[in-house]
Amino acid sequence: MSLPFDPFAPLPVAFGMTPIELFAATLGLINVALVVRRSIWNYPFGLAMVALYGWVFLDAKLYSDALLQIFFFVVQFYGWWNWNRSRADAGEVLVSPLGTARFATWITGALVATACWGAVMHYWTDAHFPWWDGAIAMFSIAAQILQSRRNLESWILWIAVDLMAIPLFALKGLWPTAILYVVFLILSIIGLIEWRRAASKAA
Repeated sequence: MSLPFDPFAPLPVAFGMTPIELFAATLGLINVALVVRRSIWNYPFGLAMVALYGWVFLDAKLYSDALLQIFFFVVQFYGWWNWNRSRADAGEVLVSPLGTARFATWITGALVATACWGAVMHYWTDAHFPWWDGAIAMFSIAAQILQSRRNLESWILWIAVDLMAIPLFALKGLWPTAILYVVFLILSIIGLIEWRRAASKAA
């Protein structure tokens, strides 16, 4: 049975965006806005977003990002469970700072993982920009785990991911996604400020 339209065919608008990418970007915007607000309802939107982006990145031969969506899909359930049991009376999720020393360990681990994964993508696949794409993937994994654990420092990693992702997605012609990551960058900065304020208030 064939679809009535091709979800990967460019829409008749600027930037060559596809319906599936546009829908995924919209879900992503809602998802991150809810994360900033520490709302547990970010997770249904996050699950739908990563499922769609798996297709988008696979089609663009950004294999690290495509595989990353599988990880994101699984870890969304862990985050949903963890956030659900860690809510204040008002319903907002409590923030847990990680600390400088432990955060440095996470950064080191992400750098080592980037070097290893980038080499795999470079030598055994036809991936485009394997180390660049790999860095986005590995730092996203670290950021997502820390965010699922409600760690304040997750926003610092998300800011780094956004800064790496914007030019890569623009270079690949994924303009709706590149624009989305510009918005993600702004929201990540707001998220860092808001979560730091919440952590200070709780302390």
